[in-house]
Amino acid sequence: MVTAFTIASSSTRASSRAHHIAAATFTSQTSSMPTTRHPFLSPRLSLALRQSSTSVDSKLETPTTSSSTLDLAKTLEVTHPAFEVIERDIITEYGAYCSLYRHKKSGAELLSVSSEDDNKVFGITFRTPPEDSTGVPHILEHSVLCGSRKYPTKDPFVQLLQGSLQTFLNAFTYPDRTCYVVASQNVKDFYNLINVYTDAVYHPRAVNDANVHAQEGWHLELENKNDPLTYKGVVYNEMKGVYSSPDSLLNRASQRSIFPDNTYGVDSGGDPRNIPDLSFEQFAEFHQRFYHPANSRIYFSGDDDVYDRLEIMDEYLKDFDFSPISTEKSQIKWQAKTFTEPRKEIEYYPVGSNSEQEPKHMINVNWLLNDESMSLSEELVWGILDHLLMGTTSSKLRKALMESGLGEAVTGGGLSDELLQATFSVGLKGVPAEKTAEVEKLIEDTLLEVAKNGFEADDIASSLNTIEFQMREFNTGSFPKGLMLMLGSMSKWLYGKSPTEGLKFEKPLAQLKKQIDESGSQVFQDAVQKYLVANTHRSTVELAPSKTMEEEQLNEEKDRLAALKQKLGDKDLEEIIKKTSELKALQGAEDSPEARATVPSLKLSDLKRETNEFPIAISENENDTGVTVVRHEFGSTSGIAYITLNVDLSNLDLDDVPLLPLFTAMMTETGAGDLDSVALSRKIGTHTGGVGVGLFTTALHPMGTDQSAANSGEYMQTKLQISGKATTDKVDELLSIFKLTLMDAKLDSKKKVIEMLKESRTRLESSIQGSGHSMINARMKARHRVGGYIDEIQGGISYLDTVKVLLKQAEEDWPSLLARFEKIRSTILEPSTVRGGMIIDITGDKMVMEKIQPVVDSFLKELPGDAKGKKLPDFYTDIHPWVPQAKKRMAEMTPIVDEGFVVPTQVNYVGKSGMLYDEGENIPGSAAVVSRFLRTGYLWDQVRVMGGAYGGFCTFSPFSGFMSFLSYRDPNLEKTIDIYDAAADAVMQAADALEADPDALATAIIGTIGDMDGALQPDQKGAAAFQRWMINEHAEYRQKYRDEVLNTSPEDFRAFARRLKDMKQPSVAVVSSKAAFESAAEKGKKMILKDIL
Repeated sequence: MVTAFTIASSSTRASSRAHHIAAATFTSQTSSMPTTRHPFLSPRLSLALRQSSTSVDSKLETPTTSSSTLDLAKTLEVTHPAFEVIERDIITEYGAYCSLYRHKKSGAELLSVSSEDDNKVFGITFRTPPEDSTGVPHILEHSVLCGSRKYPTKDPFVQLLQGSLQTFLNAFTYPDRTCYVVASQNVKDFYNLINVYTDAVYHPRAVNDANVHAQEGWHLELENKNDPLTYKGVVYNEMKGVYSSPDSLLNRASQRSIFPDNTYGVDSGGDPRNIPDLSFEQFAEFHQRFYHPANSRIYFSGDDDVYDRLEIMDEYLKDFDFSPISTEKSQIKWQAKTFTEPRKEIEYYPVGSNSEQEPKHMINVNWLLNDESMSLSEELVWGILDHLLMGTTSSKLRKALMESGLGEAVTGGGLSDELLQATFSVGLKGVPAEKTAEVEKLIEDTLLEVAKNGFEADDIASSLNTIEFQMREFNTGSFPKGLMLMLGSMSKWLYGKSPTEGLKFEKPLAQLKKQIDESGSQVFQDAVQKYLVANTHRSTVELAPSKTMEEEQLNEEKDRLAALKQKLGDKDLEEIIKKTSELKALQGAEDSPEARATVPSLKLSDLKRETNEFPIAISENENDTGVTVVRHEFGSTSGIAYITLNVDLSNLDLDDVPLLPLFTAMMTETGAGDLDSVALSRKIGTHTGGVGVGLFTTALHPMGTDQSAANSGEYMQTKLQISGKATTDKVDELLSIFKLTLMDAKLDSKKKVIEMLKESRTRLESSIQGSGHSMINARMKARHRVGGYIDEIQGGISYLDTVKVLLKQAEEDWPSLLARFEKIRSTILEPSTVRGGMIIDITGDKMVMEKIQPVVDSFLKELPGDAKGKKLPDFYTDIHPWVPQAKKRMAEMTPIVDEGFVVPTQVNYVGKSGMLYDEGENIPGSAAVVSRFLRTGYLWDQVRVMGGAYGGFCTFSPFSGFMSFLSYRDPNLEKTIDIYDAAADAVMQAADALEADPDALATAIIGTIGDMDGALQPDQKGAAAFQRWMINEHAEYRQKYRDEVLNTSPEDFRAFARRLKDMKQPSVAVVSSKAAFESAAEKGKKMILKDIL
């Protein structure tokens, strides 16, 4: 279970709120998880836009009439004899027709949301407030998905991962609730998922089988009487990883400090020091107490039949009678504001004993905002206020902290309002010990100034537009829209209020605008004064570095286990050895075919055989401007144009490539033209839905080559991308910002650049320590692929060294660094070549395309450069100019050797990689099926289930033939490498088993197709079509690849196993502690070590 990350936000506070069960895929480990804030906003922009409850009749609003809306309106008439209707409502903002039901017999509440969205969502949420930090709700969340009454396999969750078309399949634990969510675009698949999840939560095997608690939670492990005792367990090791992260330690201490008396003061995820205190009996009792239908909130959304929803749930709910005890015991108690004066705490975090720099402190100032319900207007004000204070780098409080020079990166994340009570936290990390008091005073002084003088009208207008745009767009990225609706509804429904009113925004937003028109900034000033300045229920948490903490934690665990073993007699030890053996045997045993057959699945005949193709139209040298325009026209994009300007980078020197991440960040953060950073941020917020600058580097298929063949990666496209979105009437403003940031960004911004570099350094250090699997995967790619090397020097482990060098240069020799930035810009904008490498990519509906065309025409004329200038090389026939030099440096800087990166941590991130195909060899689509089978089968079982890691997975590139194995929050190091080494034999054995079990083979194929057919928003479809065109990938190849996936055979598994056995140029990369590397070396796994922190 990975700590859940927030959407489109750098907030670290919100990320500590929830945990979710890990999927056995690399992408799921790095993707963001949603929080329960307002569903349509990034967490920092979260708003509780709510209205008071009224009668059912007065709630019904009539949307514009069409055949589809008439059909949706009829869903409000659906009844079922087992349910009573509590209320009906229409969320006109999103075309959502909602009916809230109560199951008559069990008391369960069910919210049915009907919409035109074919990505259907189902969820069950229970209030699960813990009393201690043993992690019981978190362990239970993992465990209920390990078999149930109807589905008696070891892990139906994994079977669903292996063979479903699911677009979301997960569960997550918050401080006061546990959510189980599935989504699919296929109705049959959707109801299969619902059946498995519902039976799992109400009738889990885990409450009758102590081995599940042992596997997912914790157990004592001993194989030989003379060996030391050890703790093992998936959640136990996951939380050791969480408690190795300084950011997590700070966030947890901050929350605990302001909730001394209620459930939010303990850790629902579990403290590794407390997890072994949880008995199986306590675990089972927790389920009995809270997992009753009366304590659940059941949710459906999408375009499936409402009666069918009610019918399927009645089949499960009718087994239960109403239980008032479960709802009474799960009530969340309010934390009263009891502090008469602010409190201060000092905690510690581990740093490396060989740290080159003097370790610095971290500090958070935290407020409990309310100890009674806020009014609807107060909640809305706080959402806007949070953005004004913290939402952008130019926001008042965030800007004051970063420009102070007191620290290196902002912490806290600002407003957190997804629970019963809202909090506000802010601070800095990278603070010298003697400066911590100054940080606290700066925060106090800044808030006092805001309370006194407020915000400028332009800042308020910018924040309002930003938020309103996001709500109207309702772009939930890779997450189902229904999921975000569900999480938004829970923030009220869970605490006894209407689930739908919290999802509306039109009326409260209009009311706030009127209030601002009348009194300007005063409403925000009053909120700052009341909830922050005059609020004494405040804590300051300081984290001090400790060079001995890592060793002390290791010794504490060893001593605890040694003392325990000393108390145990021979019979006790023999019993532990026996249980260890029994658990491993159970984990290693295969489910019977009869048990596996109970888990419902699709058939191959249920799958669509054709690839999903998206519209694309190419206009080269449009209007004789020398610029290529690419368009993607969809049925509706809600009047929004999504535009990206691509500018070629191939004329840059490779030496300047590591500067590009900083250069692109400067383009929007340092100001441009006559606008300083604040004014530019206002302009972006006021007129657009956001503007960002990034890098697009991709290998491509050379012209005339077989697209199924392994690619060398030496033919590339490298672009700087300025991306943004705006309504049609604001596209002129959007494109003016593109031009301004491209041509006239303020590069001479020494102080700002130093701030950005310090922030980058701390972010990279945190990433290596907390997301080591991603960093080592990038490192291993850099050993084999030019594109991987370029990515590594722009954001990988080696980039940390670059950032340190650049920081020193910025501080000591700014003119020379400025000259490099200016050279980059002048090279990119060289008049004779710039237009030849420009591509404008536009996604919109027909009306959008027509309305913005005159603006696009004008923009094309105003772009820099000569319309009849020189042509760039043809990157589809010529090797990219960076490649020759990059290949030389790869041999020197990222040689193919086993490397270990030393950080203070209690867990390991273990990787191994190599090439499975030589350049020119055919890579069949079946390779995707086999690699996915490895991920969700062998590696899940061996690395996670039996090894106790939080995640074990692999990646495979059908473009290059690169293969990597990875683990996440892993208690093992050398044992995990051995598991990777044995993968080829496991695949070969699987091939034999699949010969006798065609259904298992079909399951693997179905899951692979599910990965290929994910639900996409229109802007994502446009981006996918653009990338396909850029890499010269043809529709014929995509169809051939899909056909090969669908026709995968056991012999394809054998062929892949042989290649895995003969992996070329294999090497290892690991992020771990010094002690773990020393232990591995003693067992023959030696690596070249480098201290990171």
